[in-house]
Amino acid sequence: MTKTELLNKLARDGEERLLLARTLDKLELAQNRGVPSHTGFLSPHERAAVEGLLRACGYPRHLFSGGFTDAERTVCAFLPDWLEGADWLAGAGYNPIRAVRCSWTGGKLTHRDFLGSILGLGLDREKVGDLLVGEGSCDVLTLEDVADFLLLHLDQAGRVKLKVRAISLDELSPPPVQVKAVRDTVSSLRLDAVAASGFSLSRGKAAGLISSGKVQLNHQECLKPDRPVAEGDVISCRGLGKCVVKEVGGPSKKGRIMIGLERYI
Repeated sequence: MTKTELLNKLARDGEERLLLARTLDKLELAQNRGVPSHTGFLSPHERAAVEGLLRACGYPRHLFSGGFTDAERTVCAFLPDWLEGADWLAGAGYNPIRAVRCSWTGGKLTHRDFLGSILGLGLDREKVGDLLVGEGSCDVLTLEDVADFLLLHLDQAGRVKLKVRAISLDELSPPPVQVKAVRDTVSSLRLDAVAASGFSLSRGKAAGLISSGKVQLNHQECLKPDRPVAEGDVISCRGLGKCVVKEVGGPSKKGRIMIGLERYI
């Protein structure tokens, strides 16, 4: 299958086609020239698209990393035959992920404050990974080619002045993930039924959100309320967050299906 045929088959729109074309260029650089290469930071949706491309290409040597365990935004690195994943992750001149710590006193800053300030400097979103906002500090994951730029120019978020310094990835302080356990029964494992349970909605409301394109199943847009859901699936809803199907049990005495979910809060 040619590159054009592959893109025609996999890309859902022009934006995704451009992402996959750039990813293929990086893959070819590693395979044909033996040069380690990587994408920019990928959102979960973009990562799912890239994973589909990797399946179609027979799973070439690669790894995903966002700088720390459980990172949401990750780069996809392509490894030549001579380079092991552990060496790439350890740095040794290959890992392009850097970390910058912003600290301040007084005032409360949010993820949106930092993202707005960073993008306001003219950087593309793919240059920046997760923003780990805590009390009085925010660790910014970034690509090495813009790390020095941020150290020089990221001096304010919102109306608050920042002190900025480089840190190692070992110094990162990811905030604890907060989840709420949800146990419920559903009439079926349809997406609308499970989403309604996970986000405390009526089934009709959930179906409307799905049909309007606001819901993703495993980071891919899904417009079908009757799409089957399975254990391990991730359901995301714009404005409501995400939940994970952790357990699918047997039928209750009333013939309904028992499920266990974790909703991120």
